[in-house]
Formats: sequence, C-alpha cells, structure tokens
Amino acid sequence: MTNDAKTFLFDLLDTPSPTGFEATGQRVWADYVRRFADDVQSDAYGTAWATLTGADDDSPSVMFDGHVDEIGYMISHITDEGFLHVNRIGGSDRAIARGQRVRILGNDGAVLGVVGNTAIHLRDKDDNSIPEVHELFVDIGASSADEVKERGLRVGHPMVMDVAPADLTDTRITGRAIDNRLGGFIIAQALERLAESPPAWTVHAANSVQEEIGGHGAQMITHRLNPDAAIVFDVTHSTDSPGIDAAKHSNIKIGKGPTVTHGTSNHPDLVDRVIEVAEANDIPLQHEPSSRRTGTDTDSIFKTRRGVPSVLLSVPLRYMHSTVEVVDTEDIEHCIQLYVEVTRSLQADEQFHVSI
Repeated sequence: MTNDAKTFLFDLLDTPSPTGFEATGQRVWADYVRRFADDVQSDAYGTAWATLTGADDDSPSVMFDGHVDEIGYMISHITDEGFLHVNRIGGSDRAIARGQRVRILGNDGAVLGVVGNTAIHLRDKDDNSIPEVHELFVDIGASSADEVKERGLRVGHPMVMDVAPADLTDTRITGRAIDNRLGGFIIAQALERLAESPPAWTVHAANSVQEEIGGHGAQMITHRLNPDAAIVFDVTHSTDSPGIDAAKHSNIKIGKGPTVTHGTSNHPDLVDRVIEVAEANDIPLQHEPSSRRTGTDTDSIFKTRRGVPSVLLSVPLRYMHSTVEVVDTEDIEHCIQLYVEVTRSLQADEQFHVSI
C-alpha cells in the first residue's frame, strides 16, 4: 500500500460517519475520487458515486458498491445533572461501550465525552451483567442540562467511539469503522487503477449510505443507475481467533485472501467469473456460503428493478463492530486486484443471464 493510499484509508477511518450522518465521510471520499473519475455525484440521502465511462456511449455498466456508514450511538435523553443517555445506531455492541471515549457530533462541532463506567470497587461483586442500552450514559464534564445545551448538544445528535486507526504490524491495521469504510477505499483504489486504461464497461463506484440499518442507500442508487451487473464489497468475519467454531461460522482466515460468497443474491455466472479470474491471476480466494441472505448491500441491490446480477466480495475482519477491528493489507490488495481484473474481463456484448 502506497503512502498516499494509506493516508486516504486512515482519513476515511478517522472521519466520523454514523448511519444517517454520512456527509463528512462522503466529502473525504469524493475529494479523492475526483482526481481520476469522469464524474462524481451524490443523491438526495448522500450516497456518492464516481463514474468512469466505458469504451462506447452505449457500453453496459457495472456498479461497485461499498458503504460509508458506521455504527454508533445517539443522544436520547439529557438529565438535569448533565449526563447523556443514548440509543444505538445500527448494531453497536453495548457489551464494550462502558469506559470508552466518544466523539459527539454537535451543532458547534465535535464534543468529547466518555461512557461512564462505575468503579469495580462500587459495583456489586456478583454483578457481571452486560448493561442495557438505556443504562449507558455519557459524561461530557457538564454539571447541568443547560451546560450541555451551551456545548451545542441536544437529543438526536450522533456519536462514534473516539478511536483512531493504527498499525499493529507491517500488514495489520486496527481501528473502528473498518466495517465498512474499507469498502469505499477498495472501490476507489480499483477505480483509480481502471482509469489508467478504461475497460469496455462503464463503471459506477457507489459509496452507499445506511447499510447498517438495511441497505437503503444501495437500493436507491441501484434504482437510479440501473446497472447491468454489480460487484459488492463488505467485510466478513475472520473466524480464526480463539473461541469461534468454524463448524458454525465457516473457516475464514485473515491474511489468506478475499472471499467470494455463494448462494442467495449472488449470481452463479458472476461467481464463476470471480473464481476464473482469481485463478488466472494467482489471487488467493476463500469461499463463503449464504443460505438465506448475506446481510450486506447485495441483498438490496440484486432484487432492484428486473434484477441485477450481483456478486459479493469480502475481506476477512477480526472483531467486527468493535473499536479494535483488525484487517490485513495483503487481503485488501488482493481484493483490489480482483475488482480490477474481473472488471477488465467484462466484454462489451456480454450479459449475465441464467439460461433454462
């Protein structure tokens, strides 16, 4: 990974973009892709997309998809004493919330706070329970509700955990929001490489909003762009850390390459193309099953309009939906290569259609 690319990735990871409040993160992404895209736009709810025009005006189009939003919390109540109670945004893990610092996105900019954690000395020695969300509270150092208001905060303001990305090793990165700011990074890097020699198909790289609460942004942008195929990215669970049963959750290992998902919303011919391209280019590839739904934007994309042939590519991630997510940069590079080579393999007269 080049220094320029890593700076871009770390900027994406450090920029708060909780679901429903993604504009700041989208600006970081859009500023980067404007350097090489033919066009950059956004829709009513903030999904941003960058276009690379194909060989002909009537070229078919492929949509890349990642999602910009991250999990977080939102102010739901302010006490007379100046403490903030919260609701979850997306699938935030309340088990790890206490004792964390947060960045609250208020009217006058970010406000630092901490999620209160009653000292172990003062807790019931037999109380090892996980707090309910309504039991969590945030301390910003205020002494009254009026003081909270003076800091530019009110009910409805979002917050994210105040954790910056960092290097664990030469190839391992840790931080919050790798799920799925990594998607915006990968589709941007793939588009930048494709811009050096545009493919036969037009490429729309879409950084979708509101995936964490149902894939709403992906549904809207797919309906708008009406692509002929879609290559979707999201992180997947690396199951090689202690305490995870591979018989239940598959055997996916960090550092062993990206994954392709089989079944449900994944078009069999596109899946076969990914496998063929990976083999032809010596790109390591792992395999995942999907029995009902993928839990990603793919589920919204494939059923839009008359159906969009779609395939889900993923990078293994440890400790998903936590402040210490871990990813391997070699998996990231292999996934970018796979995006590029699959796109270059698409022929101008090609269609993905299950024949019967």
